[in-house]
Amino acid sequence: MGAALLVAGTALGAGGAHAQPPTGTPSGGGSPAAPPATAVATAATGAVLATAENGPEAAVPTAQGLQQALAPYVSDKNLGTVAIAVADAAGGQLLYGSGENVPATPASTTKLATTVAALSLIPGDTRLTTRVVRGADPGTITLVGGGDPTLTALPADQVQLGGRPVDADTAPASMEELARQTAAALKAAGTGRVKLDYDLSLYTGDPHHQPPDNQNIALVVPLMADEGRVDPKSAEEAPDRVLDPAAAAAATFATLLAAQGVTVDGKARPADAPAAADAPVLGKVDSPTVARLVERLLTNSDNQLAEAIARQVALAAHQPASSEGAASAVTQELAKLGVPMTGVVLNDGSGLNKGNQIPPAVLVRILALAASDQHPALRPVLTGLPVAGFTGTLGKRYDSGSGAADAAGLVRAKTGTLSGVNALAGTVVDADGRLLTFAVMSRTPSTVPVDTTRAAMDRIAAHLASCGCH
Repeated sequence: MGAALLVAGTALGAGGAHAQPPTGTPSGGGSPAAPPATAVATAATGAVLATAENGPEAAVPTAQGLQQALAPYVSDKNLGTVAIAVADAAGGQLLYGSGENVPATPASTTKLATTVAALSLIPGDTRLTTRVVRGADPGTITLVGGGDPTLTALPADQVQLGGRPVDADTAPASMEELARQTAAALKAAGTGRVKLDYDLSLYTGDPHHQPPDNQNIALVVPLMADEGRVDPKSAEEAPDRVLDPAAAAAATFATLLAAQGVTVDGKARPADAPAAADAPVLGKVDSPTVARLVERLLTNSDNQLAEAIARQVALAAHQPASSEGAASAVTQELAKLGVPMTGVVLNDGSGLNKGNQIPPAVLVRILALAASDQHPALRPVLTGLPVAGFTGTLGKRYDSGSGAADAAGLVRAKTGTLSGVNALAGTVVDADGRLLTFAVMSRTPSTVPVDTTRAAMDRIAAHLASCGCH
């Protein structure tokens, strides 16, 4: 195998040169320069992954070589109707394709489009801020949603990410800390009793995700705690969500204020008007950086976080922070980056909407942008990709029964799954040390087990890793 292995302990962030969206707070320290795409690190996982030994000097696979090597795997009947694209990460040149320009349902590979647009528009060290300010009415304070769904109501020692305790770089903003700050400011002013309202004016439009029957996403509102999960301690992908995440977050905040000695009279209610821009701030807490949030949403295929980041794209593009505004902003930013948008239809930021359409050739182009030395700000898209056999949505794939176990640690890819739809799009270092981007998209009858289709896709990526394909 012409690829070296390394163990990476931390993720690498990236800054940006565009204007900061109005809800973000720069971290102050900036982000380190992005590494070459052939030596990306794991997103705070410590997992094994491949790097290219020969980098841009490695031989480029040929269309004929790729076709001959992949044909037996692409023709696997368990893939149903399948389309594939393989490109050279250095420059994005399409090397091989079959149905590569045919629009297909991308499922969660939609998140690649969302995150590339986000990091192109928003500096990677931006943070999303949740604030408490003096309300418009005397004796009232306002909890202002800043679009951070990762805000947590859990004590610091109970917060986990991917089943592991968080570190200073990935720890979510603490509602308990926000309550402490707020209570201290109120007591300093001689106030021990208040009324509480909450401001959701950052977003516009219908908060219901379309279609509205999705069980693993809450209302898309700018204020929630622990992504609106019924059980904050449950795994990131837990489907059970509260019916009104903003009201639930405000009620939790009132309880936390009471624990700090401040009484909240009555029930928290939505604010009658947006908080004044110059309202005195009583407390504020910041999310991890946008770069870290991007890594988290890609590794775990986090739908709630993806929709929040999509709305940050809309804000940065000066469009309404609605589902429609977000889809429009992502589409326009990708076009500005030179992505061919023929056949692309976006309706959301997460990929839950079955009406989304992206051809495989577009996905490999998006990934090549993230790998490009010309766009170092996009590098967290690569560092956030799940590592085959180790992290996120690929953590339980590429095992001994898949026929793709040899590629564990060598493939990094975003998964996508809806009923009858499967997709896999990511990067792999081939046997000559060349970094490739690939996308495989399939539609199968309901009679084909999803694990069977996934294993067939994994074998395609594994064979790319094992072949020079000349």
